[in-house]
Amino acid sequence: MPATPSHVARRLAAFCLFLLLGALAWSPRAQAGIANAPGANLEVSLITYGPGDTYWERFGHDAIELRDVASGEAITFNYGVFDFDENGFLLHFARGTMHYLMDAAPSEIDQRYYMDVGRSVTRQRLAFTAAQAADLRDFLLWNLRPENVRYDYDYYANNCATRVRDALDAALGGVLKKQLEAHPARMSFRQQTARLMSQQAWLMLILDLGLGPYADQPLNAWQESFLPMVLQEDIRNVSVTNADGAKQALVQDEQLLSPNRLSPPPSGAPDLRLPLALAGLAFAAALVAVHRFAPTAYALLGTLYLSLAGLVGIALLILWTLTTHHSAWANANLLVFNPLAFLLVAAVWRSRRGSVSSGVANALIVLQLVAVLVAWLLHLLPGVVQQNQPWLLFAMPCWLALAWCLRRGALLSARTR
Repeated sequence: MPATPSHVARRLAAFCLFLLLGALAWSPRAQAGIANAPGANLEVSLITYGPGDTYWERFGHDAIELRDVASGEAITFNYGVFDFDENGFLLHFARGTMHYLMDAAPSEIDQRYYMDVGRSVTRQRLAFTAAQAADLRDFLLWNLRPENVRYDYDYYANNCATRVRDALDAALGGVLKKQLEAHPARMSFRQQTARLMSQQAWLMLILDLGLGPYADQPLNAWQESFLPMVLQEDIRNVSVTNADGAKQALVQDEQLLSPNRLSPPPSGAPDLRLPLALAGLAFAAALVAVHRFAPTAYALLGTLYLSLAGLVGIALLILWTLTTHHSAWANANLLVFNPLAFLLVAAVWRSRRGSVSSGVANALIVLQLVAVLVAWLLHLLPGVVQQNQPWLLFAMPCWLALAWCLRRGALLSARTR
């Protein structure tokens, strides 16, 4: 959901802007602006940017705009900046302890970038009282200080959209959270992720494979507003109390500042069950077909599958045990893709010559088939169950084909004795 990778110049610009705003706030002779404008002069808006083409832009982005109606100064504050040059950035990313930064820029400059690259820009002017607007301004300026600007990023629970949402909710006295929590979400974390990443199928499949049961928990609208576009839509139905004690809509007006010129994401998540089931059946059929007539090709195909299954299993174990990527913990796909697959590679090569599989290999293939059965039975349990049916449909025919080939090799060996 980040806007773009940060650069040293942009970070320095944000820091200089903070110093400038601070100077304006404390100088009695300074020209009025965001930092020292009375709350009655501050206009608060939610700015939502549509998805971009790069993978880190597929979830969209948003920001808070403060505008001083007297001076015309407008500043956008966002939480979507990360720094590739940060010491240990890749290690933090791998561990799930990424650091993101808050940023601020004049609205015209900030929004121009999104307009130029074809992403939609929408402004929703919000009904804040003077006191609420002043509180929000003070919090954002405090948050922009160098000692407060960083935060620990989480894809679903603490990202650039949830930070904007939380800042608005705090200034509104918790009204936003209370009303959004009362409504169920449209989709789960997994479904929203697959929907938005569907235009990059390879990455969508990797993410779906790596997500555990956390991604399938039932959500409410507050949790689903980790997406900027969801927050943009749901906030239209929120009502607040004005300074006179009367109820009114939080969104006072909405303007499309720039239309989307990129391919929009689909409205629903793709159903991966049929494509992956067909892929699994095709691979299994190929494995069985070449087992008798092209033994070396059979061994190569079997090795390919077992190696990938083992590597995936190692990756899933690392995500679960050595990182804070809690959305990947307790992944049931470990039952069908696990490091034990490496131990069957030698058996596959022996079976191509009709050699009898070892007792260990026979035990492992039986254990693996039992694990596949257990993975299916998990879906009968109550509570949150990981929605990994597509991967079970892919893996089941592959494991059955491997078991058949190993068993057939043993039978052929017995007949030739």
